[in-house]
Amino acid sequence: MKVINQLATGLLFATAATVAHAEDSKLTLGAGVGVVGHPYKQYHSDVYPVPAIDFESNNFWFHGLGGGYYLWNDTADKLSITAYWSPQYFKPGDSDNNQLRKLDRRQSTMMAGLSYMHFTQYGFLRTTLAGDTLDKSNGIVWDAAWLYRYTNGALTVTPGIGVRWDSDNQNEYYYGVSKKESSKSGLRSYDADSGFNPYLELSVNYKLTDSWSVYGVGRYLRLSDEITDSPMVDKSWTGLLSTGITYSF
Repeated sequence: MKVINQLATGLLFATAATVAHAEDSKLTLGAGVGVVGHPYKQYHSDVYPVPAIDFESNNFWFHGLGGGYYLWNDTADKLSITAYWSPQYFKPGDSDNNQLRKLDRRQSTMMAGLSYMHFTQYGFLRTTLAGDTLDKSNGIVWDAAWLYRYTNGALTVTPGIGVRWDSDNQNEYYYGVSKKESSKSGLRSYDADSGFNPYLELSVNYKLTDSWSVYGVGRYLRLSDEITDSPMVDKSWTGLLSTGITYSF
């Protein structure tokens, strides 16, 4: 089973936080399955198991692949120091494209930074600014979204619209092609700049009992020109779908 990419990480990380606040639960455990696409040429979509682990306290939180420490935490505003594992990667052997199989591998990393949420009667803002801490890409990623939570009995639906910004170092590491790689693969060399990737997302949660719930999440992300112009990429968008069941203590 292949490791999930950054899109999956960002969505599961954000959705877990959204679900945790919706349920007002200290601890939630569960499992599900996810399907995620890759923008690289002749990369197959991955189907993988998804663990759901959410923990909330007044000072600490842990959601999915990340966690944090609250610097400010009240009903309207939540500011925290955060760190999360971002397993965005490129493994040449996972592509069926002969040229991409000759490129260098791009590795996953640990991201760290600040996360902020602001709640109003019209919805809530969710934003995170984080940078690579393991000297892989030396990149920075900023994600911001506005979401609205609607609850009707046991059903909670949370649509959202957002944008993710990737720095030039981030895009260069994962989508750039060096002159050395170009000479080996036959692909043109490519230097990537920073870019904005708008997206739509939707999460649905249905309470079966006071403790058991089923959920579904999805995101459609439109890739920036800095990504789609890469000779490694043959798609203008990517997306994720996930569904599962959770138990709240």
